[in-house]
Amino acid sequence: MPQPELRICLDDDDLDASLRLDTRVGLTSHPKHLPMRLHYDGRGSALFGELTRQPEYYQTRSERAVLRDRAGEIAAALGAGPVSVIELGAGRAEKIRPVLDALAAAGRLDAFWPFDVAAGEVRDVLLELAEVYPDAYLGGIVGDFTRHLAHLPDHRDTRLVAFLGGTFGNFTAPERAQFLRDLREALRPGDRFLLGADLVKDPAVILAAYNDAAGVTAEFNRNVLHVLNHRLDADFVPGHFEHVALWDAGGATVDMRLRALKPMAVDVAGLGLDVAFDAGEEVRTGISVKFRRAELEEDLRTAGFAPSGYWTDARGFMGVFLAEAA
Repeated sequence: MPQPELRICLDDDDLDASLRLDTRVGLTSHPKHLPMRLHYDGRGSALFGELTRQPEYYQTRSERAVLRDRAGEIAAALGAGPVSVIELGAGRAEKIRPVLDALAAAGRLDAFWPFDVAAGEVRDVLLELAEVYPDAYLGGIVGDFTRHLAHLPDHRDTRLVAFLGGTFGNFTAPERAQFLRDLREALRPGDRFLLGADLVKDPAVILAAYNDAAGVTAEFNRNVLHVLNHRLDADFVPGHFEHVALWDAGGATVDMRLRALKPMAVDVAGLGLDVAFDAGEEVRTGISVKFRRAELEEDLRTAGFAPSGYWTDARGFMGVFLAEAA
């Protein structure tokens, strides 16, 4: 069995430079902010996995139900020919598996490419899937999907780019528009885009998912401080910050923050940076936008996609959108 192809678009030096720039800019801004992606070291990924198992966290279960129950319909909506699948932010490629299985069962899975920043995880999932899909071409892309979409594999058959898990909602409106434009530019007419998005619903249901009774979300949010302590020799005391999740009805957005419980000075030795916090001062650590179908489909059209399919779970909590590069 040949070794799967691996395309390396960034390495540890790139990730370290990005971490240092994001941290310096974020902690010297007013108000302070840190990007959501800094939460996801090994500990953060494990905490997020635990979070998805909390009873209040509906996103993963709801999207999984859609993909499990409608995988055959999604595969049929891609046409009759072979399909090459690229999953952005693939992780362990668990989200896309029902669609891969449906395509493979129909003899139509030509290739699969997980695209993620973690080289080790990309390699591991390729080795695992080589046993599951022996007839498919397997390759991986180690890169940042906000910067490296030009490196998508150029298969002759229909390409399906999947972006699942609601991560699209972690982008601001300008970032979402730029991402969609960049993706459309990287695709050929007839290629498809499968997008998982969290839908607008009762704010009490939404906020409960970000304030679970077990406190896993709070620990996940504070993990960004553990990352800075470990990677940049900072001396944050995570317990001196309170997890805050606020609902902005006008923007249909959950705003995640860390609030200083007392005045403090933090030394980020790796940057030669001293950071002062007032009591009650907040650091924005991420957003999660919720979507309405009509508005998201209009955003897709603006970027050059033609919406062609839509599925949701029984409660209407998560939406899976299919669009064609027009």
